[in-house]
Amino acid sequence: MAQVEATTERIIAADAETVFDALADYKEVRGRVLTGHFSEYEVREGGDGEGTLVHWKLQATSKRVRDCLLEVTEPTEGQLVEKDRNSSMVTTWTVTPAGEGKSKAVVVTVWDGAGGIGGFFERTFAPKGLGRIYDELLQNLATEVEK
Repeated sequence: MAQVEATTERIIAADAETVFDALADYKEVRGRVLTGHFSEYEVREGGDGEGTLVHWKLQATSKRVRDCLLEVTEPTEGQLVEKDRNSSMVTTWTVTPAGEGKSKAVVVTVWDGAGGIGGFFERTFAPKGLGRIYDELLQNLATEVEK
């Protein structure tokens, strides 16, 4: 099994602390900025960054739905890590300053891909599809914090 990785980034016209706080707010903001690819969103524990346990279903394609139960940690300042209890998937959100009143938000998702021909197609197409989903989510986040 090869590791599959999808990376997306966006410059947001809001300071890094504001963007990070919005991302870490699973009670209010996160549910509002998710795209139509996410369903059954539910905060099960916590709700503000470290210690949050959140559930959603991610429909990456018409046939592929991933049931995610994510434990949230904050290993370093400006970073959220979501580890899926149901799979090898780990998503890392990093927010850093990018000039006055701006920040750079980067989301990297990695998981253990399938083997064989299915794995080839997964490694080829899944990062692009997930990148589009997270690009839309980051646009929604930008709209939320740039108000």
